Amino acid sequence: MSSVPTMADRLPPSAAGSPLAVILFAGMAEIVGARRLEMPWDGGTVADLRRELAAARPALGPLLARSAVCVAGRYAADHVTIAGGVEVALIPPVSGG
Repeated sequence: MSSVPTMADRLPPSAAGSPLAVILFAGMAEIVGARRLEMPWDGGTVADLRRELAAARPALGPLLARSAVCVAGRYAADHVTIAGGVEVALIPPVSGG
C-alpha cells in the first residue's frame, strides 16, 4: 500500500467554524426527515464526521458505519480531512435484486 498522498488527501484545511453541507440519500434522509443538513464544522476527518453525526443523530449510526462518503465530489476514506464549506454526500449501502 502506497504512503504517497492522493488528491483526496490534499483537500484544503478547514476554516474554523465554517458550515458543512451534508447530503443524505435513501434511508438516511428518511431517518433525518431531510435530504440536506447544514452543520457547524471546526475541521476534522471523515471518521470525525461519522462520530459527530452518530452522536447528534443516533438512529443514523448503523448506516453511517457502512456508508460511503464523498467529499467535494470524490470518494474519501476515513483518514481524509474535510474542509469547512464543502459539500459532503453520505451514500448508504445499496441492495438489489
